[in-house]
Amino acid sequence: MPTDYIPFKDTHYFSSLICDYLDEKDDLKPFYNRFPNLESFEEQIKEKQDSYNKNNRSDLVKALMMQYEDLTISAMTLTNIDLLKHGTTFTVTTGHQLNLFTGPLYFFYKIVSTINLCKELKAVYPHFNFVPIYWMATEDHDFEEINYFNFKGKKVQWNREASGAVGELDLEGLDNVYDVFAAQLGKSENAKSLKKLFQQAYLEHDNLTAATRFLVNKLFSIYGLVILDGNDPILKKIYQPYIEEELIQQTAFKKVSQTNEKINALPANYKIQVNPREINLFYNSQNLRERILETDGVFGVLDTDIRWSKDELLAEVNEHPERFSPNVILRPMYQEIILPNLCYIGGGGELAYWLQLKSNFEAQDVTFPILLLRNSVLLITERQKEKLNKLQVSVADLFLSQNDLMTKVTKSISDINIDFTPQKEHLKKQFEDLYALAEQTDKSFKGAVAAQEVKQIKGLENLEKRLLTAQTRKLDDVLERVKLLQDELFPRQSLQERHLNISEFYLEYGEGIIQSLIENLKPLKAEFLILDISNL
Repeated sequence: MPTDYIPFKDTHYFSSLICDYLDEKDDLKPFYNRFPNLESFEEQIKEKQDSYNKNNRSDLVKALMMQYEDLTISAMTLTNIDLLKHGTTFTVTTGHQLNLFTGPLYFFYKIVSTINLCKELKAVYPHFNFVPIYWMATEDHDFEEINYFNFKGKKVQWNREASGAVGELDLEGLDNVYDVFAAQLGKSENAKSLKKLFQQAYLEHDNLTAATRFLVNKLFSIYGLVILDGNDPILKKIYQPYIEEELIQQTAFKKVSQTNEKINALPANYKIQVNPREINLFYNSQNLRERILETDGVFGVLDTDIRWSKDELLAEVNEHPERFSPNVILRPMYQEIILPNLCYIGGGGELAYWLQLKSNFEAQDVTFPILLLRNSVLLITERQKEKLNKLQVSVADLFLSQNDLMTKVTKSISDINIDFTPQKEHLKKQFEDLYALAEQTDKSFKGAVAAQEVKQIKGLENLEKRLLTAQTRKLDDVLERVKLLQDELFPRQSLQERHLNISEFYLEYGEGIIQSLIENLKPLKAEFLILDISNL
């Protein structure tokens, strides 16, 4: 299948921090452990093997088998869970929110990157086993971020009152969402498959955790993906000593604050992604997930009457560790404590906050994983490819801002060469002679020469813009078609993967779209993939 690649930096959609990370800039090296290439995994395996608590393996497998109790497990997934018992098995992990019907396309790119990296590692390190993990963010409480997906330019939204951890939400109202969505799908075989998938996931389960687990298992179990819910009493028991440490010592606040100061001091002026709190834990119970605060030795839960002394709080942790939920600062460490994990695969924003956390991992003697930017993809159909060819526009051009794209197309298809660059260069050379003359006669005239240079250059630029505007009016039809195509592939002047849902492509291509991603995503290539799906 035809593919093309664009360096992440050249897309202009990725932060300077991520681009510099991919370029292995020296300033960022103190903030990560090893750079993601195949050779790095040899040392990462050794370090994780030495540091990971082997006793955690049996509890991990026990928790997973209980979580999979009501699901049909594929032979490959069951094998992978069983392999986790052994000291030669490691994981590669990605995580994501419980977005309705998987949410944006990049959800698939994260998981496929994870599956494919495990395959690559197995080929290079055949004496070890590598299990792809999808960590469900069941403890998040940002319902407004996950309660919709986009389909053919319209928002399919689940409207209801919600509080507490989203994974515990019942599925009230999703029958109405199904009716709205199903009405737009038509009657094709792929439409029937999508309807059945939505029905089975959201109309036949009790809560959002169970629905998402079923859906992701249905889509990826044939590839051996293992789905993990960290909101689990067995796993939280493993994490209990770190919960106590956070409540009493508050090391994360100190360490991450120090790291943030170091990042702020760098000349590149990177943006800090997250700021730590003194206590980076929530209290999680029915319909409640709120921050834990300490004031003068008294601990409490924000906006509630729940209060503890230090001893009472530690007793609560000992009795109910599952009620303590890590925030964005601590969740990565929780993951790395309970999993024999080598690598975390995430988006640019995720990697940005992971880069703030290494010092806290070191303080807690937890191995910091390799950080890998997930694959990014632009899917192009046959119809879109034909339009590009007719308009003589490259895919790389479409990554330009719309104004820059319109200017480039106008210049490329105009019969008149409206580019005054040579004239401006010629003018600048003439003024160099005038500066030399002023220097030899009266230096006070250099200011007047400079003012005249600015005036004449600006005059040429204004004339160039006016001629371009006039030419643009003549080329409106072509430019409008280019604009519509860019809007189609880059909705809201943003990446396709952040807006479109897999259902649009599944409706046309069925399971072939997922298979195409499995065949084409190369997680260690570190470039933006343009995937032509015209021959699916």
